[in-house]
Amino acid sequence: MSGTDPASADTGVRGLWVPALAEPAPRDLCTDCGVSRMVDHKACGSACQFIRPDYTTMELRAHGQARDPKVPDQLYFGPHRRMVRARLKAPREGAQWTGITTRIAERLLEEGAVDAVLAVKPHPDDVWKPQPVIVTEPEAMAECRGMRMGYAPLLALLEPAAAKGYKRLAVVGIPCQVYALRALEERLGLERLYVIGTPCSDNTTTENFHTFLGLLSDKPETITYLEFRADYHVELRFTDGRRREIPFLKLPISQLPGDFFPLTCRTCVDYTNALADITVGYMGGEGEQWLLIRNERGEDLVKLLGDEVALSTPGDKGNRAAAVKGFITNTERAVGGLPVRAMPDWVRPIVAWLQPRIGPRGLEFARARLEMKAAETVLHLRRYRPARMKNMIPDHVWRLVEPYGLTRRDDE
Repeated sequence: MSGTDPASADTGVRGLWVPALAEPAPRDLCTDCGVSRMVDHKACGSACQFIRPDYTTMELRAHGQARDPKVPDQLYFGPHRRMVRARLKAPREGAQWTGITTRIAERLLEEGAVDAVLAVKPHPDDVWKPQPVIVTEPEAMAECRGMRMGYAPLLALLEPAAAKGYKRLAVVGIPCQVYALRALEERLGLERLYVIGTPCSDNTTTENFHTFLGLLSDKPETITYLEFRADYHVELRFTDGRRREIPFLKLPISQLPGDFFPLTCRTCVDYTNALADITVGYMGGEGEQWLLIRNERGEDLVKLLGDEVALSTPGDKGNRAAAVKGFITNTERAVGGLPVRAMPDWVRPIVAWLQPRIGPRGLEFARARLEMKAAETVLHLRRYRPARMKNMIPDHVWRLVEPYGLTRRDDE
């Protein structure tokens, strides 16, 4: 398959296909999920998460149930049957954590459950830039391990996959991609679809990401790995094997330009990828991965791992209220054009030491991040796109921020 199509790039890897993609049609509030590059690019109007999202209908369609605020944590994390901490007993080299996401995709191909997997790999010109690929051999999934930063028109691959006659697909995607995929699902004519989701927040362009790396190291080109961890640290790995951990409080966020994160990512309402069959993330994992198994297909995906995976109950410690209130206060100041109240330098090491010990951890850490993202959505839309608030903010997002005094106004 690899390199045999005249419209594809030759990857040199068997079972890894990189179709040529059309240029995107111009769009406002767009993360280039790929729909605007399809033949029917007008489908953006009904598929885009940033126009008029309808999570109640989409959750019912994907899972047979919408999120129920009366069920513990569904208001925060969306419909799910269960949540677990997880790790592969034999971690995969080059994986972002232990490699659960790519291993699930490998197993689907090994079992012949799908014809192809749509995913991303590093771009040949830039290891941090995502390149959408169609994978047809399990061994080729190893090329897709690790984290990329930037926009990836993943859904544009649906058309070349259909042209090849692939009727059984797995898609590894972030929330804005998965929302559009679910919106289009009924018209795709697929016999089977597995959706493996990862959480996403605060994406940016690959170019902007290089700017961030340059603030973290005087040799940013030697950084091979970056991960925001649930213990309030960012972990860096380097080409010479070194590792470095930076407390969140010591990150150079204040040195980033105001438009470093696009408005789309500052107003995303689906951090946990609620429409995926299974979400594989880190927030509630306390150093391991965090799986949200949302429906029967998600259960099937976990079963594919068999005894390769170790599962346990997520932890739940600390209190998020003070952290969320502080975040909202600073976000309100930033959105209003006021300087953020910085913590004195002498206090930072103390708080950085305390956070992983007494701050919100496990599921409480995840709830904190969801409330922060919800508040960020309300405050940024209220400032920059007030006319969009009525359509873009689902009811469950308002319920997350109401305890902090952010309530819907009459025109919102």
